[in-house]
Amino acid sequence: MTEATGRHIAVIGGGIMGVSAAEALLRDGHKVTMIEPGTFGGPQAASFGNGAFLSPASNTPVSMPGLWAKVPGYLREREGPLTIRWAHLPRLAPWLLRFLAAGWTEARVTRTAAALGALLDDAAGRHSALAARVGAPDLIRREGLIYLYRDRAAYEAEALAWRLRRDAGVRADLLEGEALAARVPGLSPDYRFGVLLHDGGHCTEPGAYVAAIADWCLAQGMSHVGARAIGLRTEGGHVRAVRTETGDVPCDGAVVTAGVHSSALVRACGDRVPMEAERGYHIELTEGAPDLPTPVMPQDLKVAITRTRTGLRVAGQVELASTSTAPDWRRADLLRRALLECFPGLASDPDALTVTRWQGNRPSPADGVPVIGPARVGGVTYAFGHGHFGLVAAPMTAALVADMVAGRAPAIDPAPFSVARFRRGGRTRRSPAHHTRATATAHGG
Repeated sequence: MTEATGRHIAVIGGGIMGVSAAEALLRDGHKVTMIEPGTFGGPQAASFGNGAFLSPASNTPVSMPGLWAKVPGYLREREGPLTIRWAHLPRLAPWLLRFLAAGWTEARVTRTAAALGALLDDAAGRHSALAARVGAPDLIRREGLIYLYRDRAAYEAEALAWRLRRDAGVRADLLEGEALAARVPGLSPDYRFGVLLHDGGHCTEPGAYVAAIADWCLAQGMSHVGARAIGLRTEGGHVRAVRTETGDVPCDGAVVTAGVHSSALVRACGDRVPMEAERGYHIELTEGAPDLPTPVMPQDLKVAITRTRTGLRVAGQVELASTSTAPDWRRADLLRRALLECFPGLASDPDALTVTRWQGNRPSPADGVPVIGPARVGGVTYAFGHGHFGLVAAPMTAALVADMVAGRAPAIDPAPFSVARFRRGGRTRRSPAHHTRATATAHGG
């Protein structure tokens, strides 16, 4: 790669979103400084614990019509796929109301699904190309994905979700009985119906993938500041430096990719995003893990089961609580039970199963749509809030960021992702005053 001839861009947050954006900016000829206090690919980032699915079917939002009627059950039930901790309900209530409103009508979720569908277009192909560019092609596989159902009736009960997926161009084949069993060795006979997504894929080790992209970026000249971003220094309404624990990082522009920790920097820019942590868990069976050529997602259990390089990963759960709350490892135990329910052959000696466990915080705006685009402060671009589909959406998000920084026409319509949707009247107001020091506390992500 030739010496950077573009602008100096500081990327705040080194998870999958940050390293993907850095890679795209470097290819455009920019000088890039990554501000990330943790290890690239480390467990502090939500992308480390991702279910590893690269699914075009992730365009359907969590909040769908009728979800509001299930909230009382989520408050009572501690073993469902979505739970809300009582103690946090008063603080969560405003976000929760907006979350439910986003899925109140079919028209609303249709708009959301269309926007997300564009963001996920050819995601597995884009990841395959990215992995090849950074010299790690083995970290992306494209054997498809299977969504599991107990029977055809259970599949038909989700007719709206599958219509939204078909409208987004998702290609699928239906599998029943022996055809399904042949594709998924060891699957419980209780699952008799499946949907095979031809365009799906998976990452064989999300943490290693993030690290591989970061290593490529460093080899191309990216600088790394291992500190927390705590604010911005602006002049004339334009960012001039990112303030960190260890000093200012001068820059011509900044990209905020700090996941759930982005909120502090967003406030420093004079914006507001109603965002909470969609806390997720995973376990990995590290010994005796069976081969699973095609990852599966049992829809009644709402978990992703994927064979990674380090074991058989079971990921899922949506727990609404503060990011500082200690993990409830009973949620991990539920994932273990889900694995045994899907693959009963593993239950002959369940106590002998060796598993690792993880909990992380996925950034979720109340309307289920990520924030990608310019901030009030000139030169600052947002790219966060992807919830549980951050991994799959990273390449297209990075392309959007690169287009915006370069002033090119974006690859897809960026309007649905604009932070302006959260401003009163949806209008952009004037940037902060001349010579300001916007202060925040933000971690990398």
